Amino acid sequence: MTKKVTITDLAARANVSVTTVSQILNGKSARFSSKTVEKVKQLQKEMGYVPDFNAQSLIMKSGRTIGVLVPNINNPFFSRFLRGIEAEAIKQDYIPLIFGSNNSQEQESHYLFESVRRAADGMIIASAVSDINYIDNILKQNGIPYLLIDQAPVVKGDRVEANNQLGGGLLADYLIENGHTNVTVVCAEKPTLNLQERLQGFLAGFEKNGTPIPEENIIQTALTKKGGYDAASQALQNHSTAIFGINDEIAIGLYRGIKEAGLTVPDDISVVGYDDIDLGEYVYPKLTTVHQPAFEMGTHAAQMIINRIENTDQPIQKVSLPVHLVERQSVQKLSS
Repeated sequence: MTKKVTITDLAARANVSVTTVSQILNGKSARFSSKTVEKVKQLQKEMGYVPDFNAQSLIMKSGRTIGVLVPNINNPFFSRFLRGIEAEAIKQDYIPLIFGSNNSQEQESHYLFESVRRAADGMIIASAVSDINYIDNILKQNGIPYLLIDQAPVVKGDRVEANNQLGGGLLADYLIENGHTNVTVVCAEKPTLNLQERLQGFLAGFEKNGTPIPEENIIQTALTKKGGYDAASQALQNHSTAIFGINDEIAIGLYRGIKEAGLTVPDDISVVGYDDIDLGEYVYPKLTTVHQPAFEMGTHAAQMIINRIENTDQPIQKVSLPVHLVERQSVQKLSS
């Protein structure tokens, strides 16, 4: 069995003390010559020495880790969001610990507990199901700062969000401009705050136009492609000229259900989505949607939680990012 390389082995090869190696590898190299620092770091690579995480955390009084809790890792929006977090965290020498709860309160509670137990320095949370007071209590009691993204209910604390109400309004105005006033909405069974705001903005646009959407035209389903597919037959029964899938996943699922019903998008019925996931540009016809800056939300979230970790007394941070309409080919302009 190969013997694990130790800090003592590295110090001996570099002909310096263990303390010198420890300080150089823990970011305290200013007091040493550039030649010594370069030599230690080069030998570390050659010898494959990896510092013990627990020992390093004790020295640094930080593990430089950020817990990230999202409801569904498979959702393309969260994939982009997580890539943004990873890009910024790596830049600032932090490690994200990513947890997907599958919309389970039990799993969310487990991951929160484990994040505390493993001494995460901070948390980024997109909770879909947990009581925000429980989250606030367990993390604050253990001195762990956290940041919410727009899925979670509003509390007094750091937050990153996109303007979902505006986005819903943009879609409403676009459909109305194209002659669609008989519209069906396919929404989530238990809509999170961002989805509620998105729906409110959409409904308000039709109210303002004097063509309110009746309650029976709002259908609930799972927030997935399968959810959209399953809801298609019910949505088509309303004989609407357009359907709004509350996210792109639902809208893309609707495409299949519409095709299996012998209809085509947009000739027989128009479809719009929300999020601007990559797949929306590759379905046929390309999906009209609202772009959410998921990657940028991730980079901002990472920057803000690192700021909070390193400066706990700073004022509350809030970032609201813009959204915009992405017009493609899934909406037919109706003759007036």
